[in-house]
Order: sequence, then structure tokens, then C-alpha cells
Amino acid sequence: MPNIKIFSGSSHPDLGQKIADRLGLELGKVVTKKFSNQETCVEIGESVRGEDVYIVQSGCGEINDNLMELLIMINACKIASASRVTAVIPCFPYARQDKKDKGFFDIPVDNLYAEPAVLKWIKENINEWKNCTIVSPDAGGAKRVTSIADRLNVDFALIHKERKKANEVDRMVLVGDVKDRVAILVDDMADTCGTICHAADKLVSAGATKVFAILTHGIFSGPAITRINDACFEAVVVTNTIPQEDKMKHCSKIQVIDISMILAEAIRRTHNGESVSYLFSHVPL
Repeated sequence: MPNIKIFSGSSHPDLGQKIADRLGLELGKVVTKKFSNQETCVEIGESVRGEDVYIVQSGCGEINDNLMELLIMINACKIASASRVTAVIPCFPYARQDKKDKGFFDIPVDNLYAEPAVLKWIKENINEWKNCTIVSPDAGGAKRVTSIADRLNVDFALIHKERKKANEVDRMVLVGDVKDRVAILVDDMADTCGTICHAADKLVSAGATKVFAILTHGIFSGPAITRINDACFEAVVVTNTIPQEDKMKHCSKIQVIDISMILAEAIRRTHNGESVSYLFSHVPL
């Protein structure tokens, strides 16, 4: 691919490498370090003049440092006369705050979806998927689960939770039927995993034969791993928008869907000026 450069920030170098490999490119040379006063310093190690630059940086780990590093990398490429700079952000930071605080972009943005990869995983890994119920652990995810249930032609259910304050659940009510079926919980992210572990207990007590959880972003902070190990999941499946190697060492239930091909194809299509909407319903080979 002529006139394209891919750089990876320090948040998720493994994913950056996978994306570059998919595109048959070398990752661009970049050195990130900290000054003694903890300011971030970024040195781009090759010319980007006139190039179409993509910077892969996920919102995980030291989120504030990584976000700042991304901004500095974008600035460095702009100053060095890159023709266009695109940030590829697998897990977008600061997107879970109160919705009224969400900003609006005045630049083109493509929101990519893990749904096609999730559907593929369900069909390939859950033998009884035709007799399953897709479950949302809260009312907010109803649109997400109905879309997946429609594409699989199965039923959906949702768990209505009454919450007193963030990260604390009070009472859960299951709306829908999971008796003698495989229940698949689907959510956009799991942090401390209190909600999905409560939800799993609720589904088992409602007669589900097996419970899976499929989550786009597995943050897994605090007691999350202990909770998953103690819960009744067959598997907790996440994408690799956030590095999961360390977590997987401590929890055999965590499985990972690789989404590097979706990001790589989005980069290829953006670079060539093609439509990205194909990726909303297809997984690239």
C-alpha cells in the first residue's frame, strides 16, 4: 500500500502489530518515553511527509497517559507534514460518563461494531446456538441484543435492574424466558463485573442450562477476575480492544475474539476512499 504509515502507541502494541501484519505493512518507528517530570515525549522515527498516517491507540491501562500520548503523536505527524492523520481507537476512552457530557465531533468519524464478529463466534463455538436466548443485562442494551437475536433468529430477554448508585446493583428482574435454554449475555463493556455475575445467577435460577457472556470491551478491574471465577459462566468472551493476556492467566473462562481484521479492513477502506459500512454486517476474511 503506497503512501500509508501505521504507528502504534504504547497502550496495545500487540493489536497494532496484528493490524500491520494484516495489511502487509511494517509498523512505523516511534519512540515514546517520559521526561523526569513525567511529561510524555514522542519521537516519530521516520518521515511521514505526504503520507496517510494511522495511529492505533486504545483507551485502556493508564488511560490519561495513553490519551495524551495519542494527542502528541497526532501533533507530531501533523507538524511533520503528514497529508492526513487518522486515530484508530479500539476502546474509546471517557465514553461511559453521563451521556449529556458526550461531545460531538467536527471531523469525520466511523464507529465500528463488533457484532459481526460476535455472531460468527456464537455460531462457531456454541453448538446449541439455535436454542439460545440473547440476554441484555440492562434495559440500555435492548437495541444491541434485539439486533443480534434477529440476525440469529432466536429469542431475546432483558434484565431490568434498579440501581441506587453507579457500580452497585440493587434488584434484578428478568423479562423473558430462558428455561431449558442456553443464555448468552451481551454487553458493551464489563468493568468490575458485578452486573454480569448477578445476571448470570439470575439466569441460572430462571432455568438456563448454560450461561455465556460476550462483551465488547473487557476492562476487568478490581474484583472482576475473582467474580468471574466464582460465577457460573461457561465462558466470558471479549474482543482484544484491550490486552487480555494477563487476565487470561488468572481466569480460564476468558476467551478472546480477535478484531484486528475489522480494524485493518477499516484502515484499508478509509485509505482507498471506499465505504466502511460493509463492516457493519460482515467480518472480513
